[in-house]
Amino acid sequence: MKISTAISPAAIRPQTPVAETFVPDTECGRPRPQQFPEGKELWWFQRGLVRERCCARGRAHSAPAASRAAQSCPSSPVPRNREEGFTMIEIAICLAIIGVALVGIIGVLPYGMNTQRDNREETVIGQDANVLVELIRNGARGADDLTNYVYAITNYQVLYPTNLTAPVPNGPLGWDSTTLTSGAKIIGLLSTPEFVDIQYHITNNIFSGGYSNHIVAYIRSMSGLAAEKPPQNNQIMRDDTFSYRLFILNAPLAQDTNYNDQAYNRQLAASYHDLRLQFTWPVLPNRKVGGGGPQNFRTAVAGQVEHQYVNNSDLYFYRPQSFSTSP
Repeated sequence: MKISTAISPAAIRPQTPVAETFVPDTECGRPRPQQFPEGKELWWFQRGLVRERCCARGRAHSAPAASRAAQSCPSSPVPRNREEGFTMIEIAICLAIIGVALVGIIGVLPYGMNTQRDNREETVIGQDANVLVELIRNGARGADDLTNYVYAITNYQVLYPTNLTAPVPNGPLGWDSTTLTSGAKIIGLLSTPEFVDIQYHITNNIFSGGYSNHIVAYIRSMSGLAAEKPPQNNQIMRDDTFSYRLFILNAPLAQDTNYNDQAYNRQLAASYHDLRLQFTWPVLPNRKVGGGGPQNFRTAVAGQVEHQYVNNSDLYFYRPQSFSTSP
């Protein structure tokens, strides 16, 4: 026997969704839908994007649905507002980490600044040394711009008597900015030989009497900031300009005392010289020198040295194109 069951098309037609109406929840204070799909009610928070599902608590909106909800899931706690943020402990830990990092950075910062300052000062010294060496080597007489930078020169001179007695200090001899009125005078003083005889002529020894000369000059930097350069009449700016002390030595060429040809030694000593410059810095307003340097430069200068006596000063100039012949 064959049994057939007819299903009405209306039975399989999808049901029209039921409009949900929200009723206030006295426990939560939030709206909730009246329909309970599969025993669970859907909660929408009025503020925020968080959605939660919680079990029905047996309210009598629909007895079958409430009974199924009570059997399928337990009751859930009442949802509370959630606010995200940092606690005071977290903020304190972050501040402690930042504080430790800042202490390290502040501790290293002075070393970096001092290194930058030292590099800048050494660069200025190197540039000024090249200028001074070329001026002295060529016996320059027209470098009058040096009067803006060289503000003091001192010659620590010592007299060695002819009778080989104890040396006698003959100075120091000094010139300041009021007497350093030309570039020729400045170069002539900086080129003073280490040894001169009693008549102030250049010599390679003082066994027969003479003078030893040690020249010290105080110079404002010729390189560096443009605000420090002339025409700068502000005395405060001039005093704060980076300055250095220059110890300059024009030594005769070392001789081989075992060589019998004394004429050749005299000729070589008169035509070849050892120029040495030592820089220390910075010069403070009280003429004391800070902890920079010393930085040394050394070069050989070929040519005779010409002696002139001008305005009560013994001046010397290198003549790189002139050489002496043996007598």
